Amino acid sequence: MGLFTEQEQEQISNAISSAEKATSGEIRIAIDKYCEGDAMERATSYFSKLDMDKTSRHNGVLIYLAHVDHKFAIIGDSGINRVVPPDFWETTKVAMSAHFASGNLAQGIIAGIMLAGEKLATFFPSQGDDINELPNDIVFMDQNQQR
Repeated sequence: MGLFTEQEQEQISNAISSAEKATSGEIRIAIDKYCEGDAMERATSYFSKLDMDKTSRHNGVLIYLAHVDHKFAIIGDSGINRVVPPDFWETTKVAMSAHFASGNLAQGIIAGIMLAGEKLATFFPSQGDDINELPNDIVFMDQNQQR
């Protein structure tokens, strides 16, 4: 069995869809098994690899998780970072960590999606011309990665 059941993957994808209905922002999830070094550096690298920096309003959010190494990071594009409180990503990580500590990775990710979605909806409400610029599925970045 993979990291998430099919049902959990669907719940995560549905949470992204639901959050994005209220905003022009984009949310993505990137998963690794391992993360050598700093999780924020890896998330930053994936942010551009996944074209998150190319959204029209620069309001993409990436939640990155390296599950075997128990590391994760949240990165927002310049548009969202300009308007959220300075501690927003850290408080979001704390909320997610509570779920992770109890072994519920899917619910932790969903909590992060919902919190990011609420802020995106506040500062970047949905417009009539919004399109879904990026896929809502989980991106497994390192399917064949070995340690």
